[in-house]
Amino acid sequence: MFGEEGLFGGGERYPLELARAVARQVPCRLVTYGARAHRQQHPDGFELVVLRARRRAGGHPAHPMGAGLVRALGDADIVHAHQLHSRVTTLALHAAALRRQRRAVTDHGLTGAATTRRHRRVDRFLTVSRYSADVLGAAPECTRVIYGGADTARFFPDRRDRRAGVAFVGRLTPHKGVDRLIRALPPGAELTVAGSGGHDAAPPESAYVDDLADLAATTGGSVTFAGRVSEDHLPLLLRRSAVLALPSVETTCYGRPVAISELLGLAVIEAMASGTPVVASRVGGVAEVVADGETGFLVPPGDVAALGDRLSTLLSDHRMREAMGRRARELVCDRFTWDACARRCIESYEALLA
Repeated sequence: MFGEEGLFGGGERYPLELARAVARQVPCRLVTYGARAHRQQHPDGFELVVLRARRRAGGHPAHPMGAGLVRALGDADIVHAHQLHSRVTTLALHAAALRRQRRAVTDHGLTGAATTRRHRRVDRFLTVSRYSADVLGAAPECTRVIYGGADTARFFPDRRDRRAGVAFVGRLTPHKGVDRLIRALPPGAELTVAGSGGHDAAPPESAYVDDLADLAATTGGSVTFAGRVSEDHLPLLLRRSAVLALPSVETTCYGRPVAISELLGLAVIEAMASGTPVVASRVGGVAEVVADGETGFLVPPGDVAALGDRLSTLLSDHRMREAMGRRARELVCDRFTWDACARRCIESYEALLA
């Protein structure tokens, strides 16, 4: 479910970008939920079907409920669902199994109780990282790692842009560790925080955005909260930043352990495509994307001193930033484009239909 009334993080951007890339090779239909129902041929080549969300199970935007889903999937050869633990996925898998349609799932970290029945309804788990495959615990013969990507035509370095400061891009939830980043910010450095708070948080997490603003004011750092940035502005932000930081944690500032932190990290890949080196926590699937010491740095999650040290190193060394940025761009172009992800995805589809 996209848009202001729903969520729009990596778990929502991923199927949208994948649909764009898949549609360049095979017919594709993206089915989602929104405030009003409509159907259109998307400018990027796929058919977009938006079903009206009449309510949300448990009040959670990841569980929209409304008529039309089964009908929208009716003539598909492959039903590829996103978020294993969503109620929508449960219904889609059940309907597809009854029709003997082949079924694939890519999970994006939505928590829920794993059930053997749900796993049995999936023909192929197409995971965003090896770490994600381990978390799911699906049979290896049913699992393929397809990763994710960046649109290298949208995200690219430009020598005309002056680079300065640190950027964070993502939802402002405690597991992202932005509080650690504010504390780690080197003296004189500027930080731009791009993203908005979660819709589904309960206290004390619901106060996280306000707590970040208070922390920024207390520490005296130069922090700009930019809110949710547009698709047009995001590439500009990344290529004008000296460093992207992804300071995700294993335990939040409120003392709550994080079961699943980062399955992949699309913002990391997009920054690397922009020639921007990354300083990220060594959590989840991030280490499968960031080559420590080559395309950026990995630090222990929650370690403010290590995070600050690596940020200072990159901010003070222009040549190192340039070299890491070049290698980061090369790595993305070689392995982590959406077209490469779509090829891996379509190869899995073809194997299921053979």
